[in-house]
Amino acid sequence: MKRLQITERIVETKNGIATRQNNTTTRRKAVMDDKMIVVIFDNEKQAYEGFKALKDLHAEGSITLYASAVIAKDAGGKVTVKETAEQGPLGTGVGLVTGSLIGLLGGPVGAALGAYAGSLGGVLYDLAKAEVGVDFLSEVEQQLQPGKVAVVAEVWEEWVMPIDTHMETAGGVVFRRARGEVLDDQLERDAAALEAELAELKAERAQAGKEAKAKLQAKIATAKARLRATRDRAKAASEATKREMEAKAKSLKEQLAKAQGGAKAKLRARIAEVQSEHKRRAAKLHQAWELTKEALAL
Repeated sequence: MKRLQITERIVETKNGIATRQNNTTTRRKAVMDDKMIVVIFDNEKQAYEGFKALKDLHAEGSITLYASAVIAKDAGGKVTVKETAEQGPLGTGVGLVTGSLIGLLGGPVGAALGAYAGSLGGVLYDLAKAEVGVDFLSEVEQQLQPGKVAVVAEVWEEWVMPIDTHMETAGGVVFRRARGEVLDDQLERDAAALEAELAELKAERAQAGKEAKAKLQAKIATAKARLRATRDRAKAASEATKREMEAKAKSLKEQLAKAQGGAKAKLRARIAEVQSEHKRRAAKLHQAWELTKEALAL
């Protein structure tokens, strides 16, 4: 059964009372309940209170905290990482998603962690990997002004109020966005488009004169190079998706071992959902890989 996912932002009015603005879209259930959260605070003390509150919510089973970090923007606009959570260090499969979002919010992730962000292959790839969209990034960047501190996290939540209530109490402004599948979908589209382009070029070459054939051959070589690059990206994305699934399942199983009562059933269901979603995404990425393989074999 599909459910409505809400992209929700808490904004503060002039009298300090928090209100909400909602953008509602139809999304998949299951893993699409995984969200990127950015909570912006005026100072580090508030941020660390919010950071601790997220870990406490994870411990009690109200949410699953896959990865989180405290970041700060200095007077020069540089974003640095102050602390990361044990549940999802930035070097893990899920932590790389959080790390790519941090990198997009203002530059280097920090001397100790910059290698992770740098390994993701550029701003566009980072944006696709973070799976949140340019509008969300722009909205957060506008609020993350120099001197501000933020908690960035990937979480699963069944309800928004546990996080909202604790973050408001700590003085935070919450931005959330359900993760999409930007990278998966783009790779599938790219593979199909390049396959069609290559077929058209070969058909044209078959009917072209000698001079045109040479020019078309060069275009075919370029198209094949792009196909090989797409094939490699699909393979890398498939491997990354597998690592992410394993990391999330591990986090959920650790949470399950400490859970009691009804929380256990929910966590078992979540583990099954994560594994099912991985199979679906793996099939999509495999389809992109197969398209490039078939086109290159012609």
